[in-house]
Amino acid sequence: MSASKTLPSWNVLTKHEVFPTADHDEVARLNFLTHLNVYLSAQVLPGVRVAYEKEVKPNFVKQKGREPETRHEIRKAMMANKYFQMWSALRRNTMEMRHQAARGQVLRQIEDLVEKVSRLNKDADTLELNPSIEIPENVGSVDIHCQPGCYYTEYFEDDVTVAASYDIGLFATTAGLLGALSDGGGQAIGKWLKESHSNFKPKRILDVGCTIGHNAVPLAQVFLDAEVIAIDVARPSLRYAHARAKSLGVNNIRFVQANAENLDQYDDESFDLITTSMFLHELSHSSMPKILKTINRLLKPGGLMLHLEQPQYEGMDLYQQFARDWDTYNNNEPYWGPMHDLDLKAMFTKCGFNATDMFDIGLVSMVDEKIFGKREADDEGEDYGRAPKWNAYGLWKK
Repeated sequence: MSASKTLPSWNVLTKHEVFPTADHDEVARLNFLTHLNVYLSAQVLPGVRVAYEKEVKPNFVKQKGREPETRHEIRKAMMANKYFQMWSALRRNTMEMRHQAARGQVLRQIEDLVEKVSRLNKDADTLELNPSIEIPENVGSVDIHCQPGCYYTEYFEDDVTVAASYDIGLFATTAGLLGALSDGGGQAIGKWLKESHSNFKPKRILDVGCTIGHNAVPLAQVFLDAEVIAIDVARPSLRYAHARAKSLGVNNIRFVQANAENLDQYDDESFDLITTSMFLHELSHSSMPKILKTINRLLKPGGLMLHLEQPQYEGMDLYQQFARDWDTYNNNEPYWGPMHDLDLKAMFTKCGFNATDMFDIGLVSMVDEKIFGKREADDEGEDYGRAPKWNAYGLWKK
């Protein structure tokens, strides 16, 4: 195997001050899961399509007298296929094992982590927690991504267990494709704005659904003169995010516990740039329009709204829709499929935007040379939603 194709080790991650430590066995466990994910994506997943084309689809046509007409028909037919069952079970188990490995690693050092986070956050006016904020139903109804406790559960005062677990485990699923700080999304947005809109100098930025600040920090680093406000409903994630940003030397972000459905504390037309990263697919049909209407109210004329997501299903062949839809039924992502079915222009119009101005561009995560050496991002190992590339759905407000 050439150096450029060498599978990455978890140890390449940047160890900021609140990043959990790992002993030999913990690193080995996370590396095993990382490399298993790569193997399942590159070596096993292609066989699922072969099973569909050679076995499942012909049997469906024989029984029905026609080809499948929806991804749901493909999914139901594939459920009985042994090869698909094997791949699906392994993929689900890698996610569950990732969370259990990360959780165990964090819990053995949780007192030390809480002390570090609390020290960095002490007396900070850039961290605003609000115990009156309730967890929305679309967040609290399921442990998203199979993470125990999701991103908001607190087991004791000042807890950051779920946030720290997320930080160390994300690498195992993405295999380093998001970089040494797992911040590829924010890096991609910042790079695109610098290269394609160099005259755009936002003074006030809002990042909605920030979790632990992976994508807010790169924006704050690109726009050093801007005030960045990063919001989430998850209190443990915000505690950790603030301490993480501070340990990285980023001080122009205010982390605020808030529900994006209602942000009355901010004035109309008070933000130049409003972003989300892999957030829309976690919104229900009732929460999404409320949040988009809030964004419309807050965005200045001439300002930019930008959402990083995976591509919509419209125009895809049915098999690809089925493959991408795996997360809806198997990875605790109940809104994944419904969101990717949406007519986003119609949704934006409903929420007050002039959706004829909506653009859809491809953004690729910056390849971290610390991990992969000098190479170009490519499509190798595409795992129907896990490659380091997104569709960016954006709109400049008139």
